[in-house]
Amino acid sequence: MSDLVTGDAVVLGLRPARLPSRALALFVDLVVYLAGYLLITVALTFATASLDEAAQAAVAVGSFVLVLVGVPIAVETLAHGRSLGKLACGLRVVRDDGGPIRFRHALVRGAMGVVELLMTFGVVACIASLVSERGRRLGDVFAGTLVVRERVPGAAVMPVPAPPPWLAGRFTALDLSAVPEGLWLEIRQYLTRMGQLDPQVSTQMAARLADALVARTGAQPPAGVPAAAFLAAVVHERQSRDAARAFGPGGLVGHGGVQPGPAGAGGLVPPVAQGYAPAPVAPVGTYGPAPVVAPVVPAAAQAAPVAPVAPVAPVAEPVRKTGFAPPA
Repeated sequence: MSDLVTGDAVVLGLRPARLPSRALALFVDLVVYLAGYLLITVALTFATASLDEAAQAAVAVGSFVLVLVGVPIAVETLAHGRSLGKLACGLRVVRDDGGPIRFRHALVRGAMGVVELLMTFGVVACIASLVSERGRRLGDVFAGTLVVRERVPGAAVMPVPAPPPWLAGRFTALDLSAVPEGLWLEIRQYLTRMGQLDPQVSTQMAARLADALVARTGAQPPAGVPAAAFLAAVVHERQSRDAARAFGPGGLVGHGGVQPGPAGAGGLVPPVAQGYAPAPVAPVGTYGPAPVVAPVVPAAAQAAPVAPVAPVAPVAEPVRKTGFAPPA
């Protein structure tokens, strides 16, 4: 990777293209350009058959310069440093500062390409690319350009491991506003890669990150909690808060979820507070169906006789006057 520093003191991590990928892109471009040059040459041969030899030679030179020099320059200028071969290989021509090239950069590259690519069959370009630290040929050196790789394989993002179940809801009252983003990034990277580290190194890193997190939050972790478990629980709490801000505090209620509660209650509100009564709980250690609980009737209500209920007379519906006489 090439670390280029711009005028604003920004470090650009660019991956310069090496000789094999550049040679493959050049081969694709030459095949396309030569095929077009042959077609144009055949068409001009029939079109200039009535001209003399000097005119035919001038047309041939003009077509050579136009197709093999002018077309690549126009393509790189209009496509901002790309060509058909570079697009197939995932390459692009940029300036030394990482910006897009202009016509003058493409012109210098094309003019030098005639000497180091066409006249010497690419020998000079190969030697210059092998000698250069960033794989540049002479056209890139004189034009102030660099061929970089656009398609860079990305690393797989590993998920953060879940905290132990007995730590769920223990840090709901923790103030995380003073923790910087850089520390969150370090903790996340450690949690995703702690299985690949040496156990002693992993323990030391977890202790260091836990101390930094405690210093930022001002709250001590519960006694006997490992540093890695403490970090995982706090990161999980931050993710839960971010999800609550994104979807709202009641985004999960009503779909089988629970409402967040105080830390002393384990982070959850009892089911009674949500508007429904809890089901009978089976005794501990049994897995059968819950016993049916019969309603309890007071003894006074059982001893008192039940008075008979008098029948209710039907209420006569009033006659509505509609203005129409009944049929005879």
